[in-house]
Order: sequence, then structure tokens, then C-alpha cells
Amino acid sequence: MATSTQIEQEIGQRLARLRLARNVTQADLAEKAGIGVRTLRRLEAGDPSTLDTFLRVTTALDLEEAILSALPEGDIRPIERVSQKGKERRRASPVSERSRKSTWTWGDDVDD
Repeated sequence: MATSTQIEQEIGQRLARLRLARNVTQADLAEKAGIGVRTLRRLEAGDPSTLDTFLRVTTALDLEEAILSALPEGDIRPIERVSQKGKERRRASPVSERSRKSTWTWGDDVDD
């Protein structure tokens, strides 16, 4: 599994390659995104950045739909909607200790 630092570096590299593939200078992209050139350089270098900076750059590159499509909607399942009488879920429930541990194991069967 990749670390957050590795993911930031990969995102930065991909944004830089995409910018170059579209023949856009850092200065032009930074201006369109409303950020400083140094901020864009840091993002492309994989340095820690803010979500706002990332979204500004992806919007300037017309990638909004790609970003949103990377995350599932998280719609409630129909059976849950019925059991909750149409109400949207607002909290996650902790997993009960009972459902985490199964008391049955192989070899516990009684032979007849």
C-alpha cells in the first residue's frame, strides 16, 4: 500500500505530465488556477499541499469530472432505506464485538 507521501508525489508527477502534454506553462496554469507559480511547482514536486490548491489546479485543467468519478457516490442501499424509513444515514455504527469474532471454528462439528 502506498503512503500519503508517495501518493502526493505520484499526483504531482501526473499533473506535471498532463500540463506538459497540453503544452501549458507553469505560469499560465498557475494564473488560470489562481495560485502562485511556486505553489504549483511544489504541488508538481509532490510536496505537501492543500486540497484547495489541488482542486484549483485540476479545475484549471478541466479534470473536475475525473476527480469526482474517482470517488463512489456512497448511495444508501435500498434495503437500508426501507429499514430506516427513507431517512439518510448520518453516522456510522461501530462493529459489534460479536460480529467481529466468530465463535465457530473448523473441527467444532459433532460427528454423529
